[in-house]
This record gives sequence, C-alpha cells and structure tokens, in this order.
Amino acid sequence: MSGEPALWLEHVSARYPHASYPALEHVSLRLGCGQVAALLGPNGSGKSTLLRVAAGLLAPVAGDVRVMGRDLREFDRRELARVVAIVPQTSAVALGFRVREVVAMGRAPHQDGWMRERDEDRAVIEGALATCDLARLAHRRVEELSGGEQRRVALARALAQRPRLLLLDEPAAFLDARHRLGLHELLAQVASADGLACVVAMHELDAATRVATHAVLLREGRVVDAGAPDDVMTPERLRQTFDVEVDVSVHAPTGRKQFFVVSRS
Repeated sequence: MSGEPALWLEHVSARYPHASYPALEHVSLRLGCGQVAALLGPNGSGKSTLLRVAAGLLAPVAGDVRVMGRDLREFDRRELARVVAIVPQTSAVALGFRVREVVAMGRAPHQDGWMRERDEDRAVIEGALATCDLARLAHRRVEELSGGEQRRVALARALAQRPRLLLLDEPAAFLDARHRLGLHELLAQVASADGLACVVAMHELDAATRVATHAVLLREGRVVDAGAPDDVMTPERLRQTFDVEVDVSVHAPTGRKQFFVVSRS
C-alpha cells in the first residue's frame, strides 16, 4: 500500500444525542485501498457506530476522520457519495420500484440532475446486477423479494456507486449459505481487483479470517485489539471481547481456521 489510507480514524470518540455514555471511545483505524477490515464484537460494542462515523452520518465529538487523505468535513454530500457507499443493517424497501431501478439509483452521484443514463452507467448497473446474482430478478418489484434478495439489491446499489470505500453492516444477514459464501468471496475479489477498501461489521468469525486483511475487536465502544486476523483472533482476545470460551482449530484440507464457541466465560 502506498499513499494516504483510504480510511483513517484517529482517537475518535462518538456519542448519540442524549446518551449518557459514548458509543465509541478513542478508536483508531487505518485501512488502505485493497484491504478489508472486519469489525467484530458483541451487540452494542460500537460496530455500527464506527460505520456511521466513517460514512459521515454521525459527527465524532473528538478525534479525526479522513477519507482518501481528506478530512471528512471537507466533503459535501454529493462528493462524498462518489467516494463512500454504505449498506446499513436495515433500509426502507423502495416500494413500487424494480430491482434494476433501485440499483441504478447508485449512479446518481455521477449523473446530472435528470439522472440520464450514459453507456458507462448502463455497463456499471448491469455489472452490479450480475455480480450480486440479480440479473434474473432485474425486473421484479423490490417489495416482492425475500429479505436476502433485498440485501443483495442494497449491495448492488452500493457497488453501482463505484466508491473507493465500502461500508457494510452485517451484510450476510438473511442470506442463504450459497449467497453468504459468495458475498465473502466477492468482498475479497473487489477489494483486491478494484483497489476498494471495505469495512464490514460481522459476526461470522470463520468468514473474517477468510475475507479480512484486518480484524478489529470492539467491546463497549473501545478497541480490544486490532491487526492481522491470525494475530488478533486468539482464544484469549475473543474471550475478552465476547465473554465466551472459543476453541480454534485448523481445517486440514483448506488450512483455514475454524472457531467453536464452547461455553460462556
């Protein structure tokens, strides 16, 4: 990696209005283009808040946030949408719209006020539909789809933005086993091939070691540990993060680590 990090959080603290305690406290993270960071931690540990701060949806009360070398506060909303895309845990279903129309909305930051499609836009839209296995559903109304299919539509729309930084909040929720595996392979592929930086809040420990170049363990808004997954995701660190005992083994045919929660601490 060379040049400025795609995402740089330096001693960031964040608090929601009227909250009695911070949701993030003194969190730092540097992520380069082509890298994937897995955010791991129990519910309420700050994973979603970190994504919201990185997307400019929640202003930190302390610390600095930089995207592609620029202070996040320097971007206007349209400019930021060309650089950062976020797929939240839940989003409102676009009633009455067809799948292709929703995915095409991802091109809005790159178009004029009339959202007129150019050849480039059409190519990007069709590519996002194919990447997310949605081509055959392109003309279906979104409200007719299953929860997992709607998650794939949201991801395709984000990919259609052609961002440099992709933020995903539990993207595998509602996905079946095939599409969950495909998603993890896709993230590794687009990060490597397109130089895209990805930050993913997730619960799948096994998947984190397959897809991520970085792992960030969060607990009560603070970083327990961060670094390469093999270094960070140890039984001791996972116990400190989740309050559970975890056995770690290696799957002999693939050499991949597997994690088994055996008891509460």
